Amino acid sequence: MMQRRTLITAATATAATLAAPMLRAQTLPNGPIKIIVGFPPGGGTDALARELGIRLQTLWNKTVLVENKAGAAGVIAADFVSKQAADGNTLLMAHINSHALGPALNSVGAGTKLGYDATKDFAPISMVGVTPNMLICNTNQKSRTVQELVAECKASPGKISFASAGGGSAQHFALEMFKLQAKVFALHIPYRGSGPAITDLIGGQVNYCFETMTSATPHVKGGKAIAIAQTRLKRAKGHPNVPTMDESGFPGFEATVWYGLMGPGKMPQAMAQRMNEDVNKVLVMPDMQAKLEQFGAEDAGGSIQKFADFIKSEQTKWAKVAKDAGVKADA
Repeated sequence: MMQRRTLITAATATAATLAAPMLRAQTLPNGPIKIIVGFPPGGGTDALARELGIRLQTLWNKTVLVENKAGAAGVIAADFVSKQAADGNTLLMAHINSHALGPALNSVGAGTKLGYDATKDFAPISMVGVTPNMLICNTNQKSRTVQELVAECKASPGKISFASAGGGSAQHFALEMFKLQAKVFALHIPYRGSGPAITDLIGGQVNYCFETMTSATPHVKGGKAIAIAQTRLKRAKGHPNVPTMDESGFPGFEATVWYGLMGPGKMPQAMAQRMNEDVNKVLVMPDMQAKLEQFGAEDAGGSIQKFADFIKSEQTKWAKVAKDAGVKADA
């Protein structure tokens, strides 16, 4: 009897061991997975989504595609994903624009009315990175410090142009904070994403821009753009010689850009948790760490709750800025 009981126990344990990977596999969606990006190819959101997607494809042994749905500073892509089936086949590379700035503009009636609830209609998965913006110019500009730029704007009010990735974008909000604190008037030129904005900056069609460090870094390292300042309170590891706005005479100036993976709101919690665990595995891979550092993206990973709490704090912060600075999406 004892031998039979031992055999039964062993068989049960073996079955449980074999079933564990099967149950874990069931927490991934069937078929290919799309990561929707709300900006054109060439920008920071697109670059990080592709780096993440390549590694998740290997880890999951499933096709992971990046699809660009540009427009309205990331809101169009978010709206699309919010209305997809909650089966995990369609994910969003969420962005400060779609989940903090868009809602902030909506709260003061300054932007397009959102067709989604930034909290209820999405399932947070994981933070992918927080980056500074970088104040950059093309090689033809004379101002190479923030103070020189302030003096230039005051000497030629309304004639110094700043590109952004779109009205109401993180880059636009950073510019409006700068104008407010420096008490200057400058010309805002909105584009449909970081890629075309930087192309025109380098080509000389616009003078300056606050751009994500992710997008700006290759051009700064390649000598086609000049870095004047960065917008977190601490200097990014990848750009130790570029001063912060705080160090450049603007105490407390902080305007970050962040990226994170999300699914539609009713996505199963077990699936979100499985994806969170796997994204965290990818984020600590040495080659991914090198990419994140190159782009200035820090504070990646962590729990689902950590990401959800961060989003809530950002929504509160930027709603106040939108109201105080009078930011408008079509400005």
